[in-house]
Amino acid sequence: MIVDGSDSNTATIAIGYVDMVAQTYSWDIAVRDIQRIGGRTLHLPVDMQTRVWFNADMESKNYIIPGLIAVIMMVIAALLTSLTIAREWERGTMEQLISTPVKPRELILGKLLPYFAIGMFDVFLAVLMGEYLFHVPLRGNVALLFGMAAIFLAGALSMGMVISILTKSQLLASQLAMVLTFLPSFLLSDFMYAISNMPKAIQLITYVIPARYFVIMLKGIYLKGVGLEILAVEAGLLTIFGVVMVVLANIKFKKKLE
Repeated sequence: MIVDGSDSNTATIAIGYVDMVAQTYSWDIAVRDIQRIGGRTLHLPVDMQTRVWFNADMESKNYIIPGLIAVIMMVIAALLTSLTIAREWERGTMEQLISTPVKPRELILGKLLPYFAIGMFDVFLAVLMGEYLFHVPLRGNVALLFGMAAIFLAGALSMGMVISILTKSQLLASQLAMVLTFLPSFLLSDFMYAISNMPKAIQLITYVIPARYFVIMLKGIYLKGVGLEILAVEAGLLTIFGVVMVVLANIKFKKKLE
């Protein structure tokens, strides 16, 4: 039996069930043979051999660490930028920014770039820690990993910016950012709980969770060593998320200023 070990919890459960079925079937055959030939000792006719792909040692850290990177990126990025515009409104400095000749998109870009640089540095640290501290194998293309991380980060930062623009309150913005990012990313992204085991209605909801696609990509790059030939759909949807969030942040900010 060949098992996908990229999700060690599901793989362990699957191996247990299949092994139990194989042993039951094997014992049934053995009992019939013993009854037919008269009590001679027989070996079990079915000898199931298991081969685990992508995570041969079935270590949970090998699939938890890549998923954790996605969850942390989503939460931290949205939380950081959710406070930026709201802080300006609370301090009364937004009017000063509006009076300057700076265009709205330039102001948005100026707010996002520092956090984008911090976020990419965090990704770099997370990859290093995963490789050298937790010894999680990175079998895929590193450039693809950082490229998709940049797109995902841009979308998450812009999402936080949209929250900040709509609320005008740092407290409300931070609370909304946590609710809209942490819980969906943790519960509905295939990080801790397999989406295939969820009710159909919940499975449909997961399609609008951007962390779902990034978690799938990270697991594919880390454990399976696959590229865009396999992950093209996830990469495309993640790119759409990033573009939509950046455009939405610009539109909302322009309307707010008007």
